[in-house]
Amino acid sequence: MGASLKDVAQRAGVSIRTVSNVVNDFPLVAPGTRERVRRAIEELQYRPNAAARTLRGGRSGLIGLVLPELASPYFGELAALVTEAAERRAWTVLVEQSGGDADRERRLLDGGRTPGGQAVDGLLLSPWSLGAADLRARPAGGPPVVLLGEQDADGLFDHVAIDNVTAAAAATHHLLATGRRRIAAIGLQPHLANGTAEQRHRGYRTALAEAGIRPDPALELEVDRLHRPDGAAALRRLVEETRRFDALFCFTDQLALGAMRALYQLGGRVPDDVAVVGFDDIEDGRFSTPSLTTIAPDKAAIAEAALDCLATRLTPAGAVPSSGTPAAANPGRSIVIPHQLVVRESTATRTHH
Repeated sequence: MGASLKDVAQRAGVSIRTVSNVVNDFPLVAPGTRERVRRAIEELQYRPNAAARTLRGGRSGLIGLVLPELASPYFGELAALVTEAAERRAWTVLVEQSGGDADRERRLLDGGRTPGGQAVDGLLLSPWSLGAADLRARPAGGPPVVLLGEQDADGLFDHVAIDNVTAAAAATHHLLATGRRRIAAIGLQPHLANGTAEQRHRGYRTALAEAGIRPDPALELEVDRLHRPDGAAALRRLVEETRRFDALFCFTDQLALGAMRALYQLGGRVPDDVAVVGFDDIEDGRFSTPSLTTIAPDKAAIAEAALDCLATRLTPAGAVPSSGTPAAANPGRSIVIPHQLVVRESTATRTHH
């Protein structure tokens, strides 16, 4: 027979009600007490009874995580971190792939249910195709939603993201600091509404302007998707069109890895001929040859912040969270997560022969 709430309470030295508050992630528990209870939960391998919890509190213990594509290493790593962080809160994560399809994203946003019909207590959504009008049109009364990524929540929902403009400018400044001046940008996506490419493009151009370099539209390449083959194809277009360049800022690591492979096949050398910076800090970039300089978002902090937002929104009616204001009275918050530039071999100083 598995451990009970009473067992956990005895192990942690707290009341059963305190254990229940931690299990349901109510924010009215002191951090030290919460950690003690979570440690007892892990030691005893306590698993809440989802059916009983639903009957008691109208909650399923399920949250939805909607991502554009699970084959993307960035989103795969983020999903793993969200799942681990949710498990510590005794939540179960149902992961859905939207494919960036606007209708699918809209149905998931509006309904608060998975395609299989399962109700969720809250939703983490990374939209690619929904615009501000779609977000404003969401029916009232659904479960709380936290937006991930670059789509501006316009104060309607809590929003967790990094500062893409500043991050892209830092990547470009780094390339400029290595002496590169003809920096190509790979990853523009004017056909999407999510803002990722637009913000990274803006940061790239900002850095060039600050260095007194006029942007060259011929060095700014659009892609259909953000995958390795798209990066390789963009690099080949640059070469075939005899565009002169000595560096690449790629809007994802996958694009960068594809571009580096194509450059190698064409006889180019990284970083001697062309320096390369990516974005996302996926594991593949740490093990590529050469290893990939990249912008590293704090993905673990993104996961924790998003779940903290949901926990506050799920505070019981009448209770006051640590912010001092009832959750329902709070407008959507915009939380900016840190990032850092990780310098590796793909931007090393040129060697001379």
